[in-house]
Amino acid sequence: MMKESFATRLKYYLLWMLPVSVVFFGLYPIINIFTTTRSGTLALWLPEELLIPLIPAFIWVYLSMYLIIIVPLFFLNLREQKRLAIELMVVTIVGAIMFLLFPARLGFIRQLPDDPLYHAIFSHLLSLDRPHNLVPSLHVAWSWTAVRAISRKTRGWIPTVFWFWFIAIALSTLFVHQHHVLDVATGLLLSLVVSYFTGKVYEKNRPASLNVH
Repeated sequence: MMKESFATRLKYYLLWMLPVSVVFFGLYPIINIFTTTRSGTLALWLPEELLIPLIPAFIWVYLSMYLIIIVPLFFLNLREQKRLAIELMVVTIVGAIMFLLFPARLGFIRQLPDDPLYHAIFSHLLSLDRPHNLVPSLHVAWSWTAVRAISRKTRGWIPTVFWFWFIAIALSTLFVHQHHVLDVATGLLLSLVVSYFTGKVYEKNRPASLNVH
């Protein structure tokens, strides 16, 4: 089977990211705004979690999620890109349903760092992201979905690097006070479940020519 050129993979990756973006931006911010109008939001954290310190430098790791979503472009063929896009959309839709069923509130008191650079970054972040779409963490779910897609295509030290990157991103959601432990755990679980069932469908419909070794 002829390998697609990078230009072809780039074109299709960008095309697949269009519906992914529509699903995300059509659900995430609207539900977040809606939840701000709801009473009786849930406190889904343990009191001990509120002792986790704010470490502003972790914002760079937190923001690296947007970079890790781009990386699969360099590893996935067109069929695998389609699977990743479907997984991201399903993860987002299921996450949105969870946000509606379990409207949560952040336990951390949001604060701005004293350092001017971090003050500006956190100020912008907090102005955009209301503290309600928490369980599950889509930041974690999207990151692991991308890492899992990469891991299916790579061997040796490469997947290990991305696994550590994912762990850093997951921890960063706590250290920048954007999420709680339950959010991280459910985000990972959501990604694993969606990946498992999507894989079942893809293997069942795998072209016979791709099963020949």
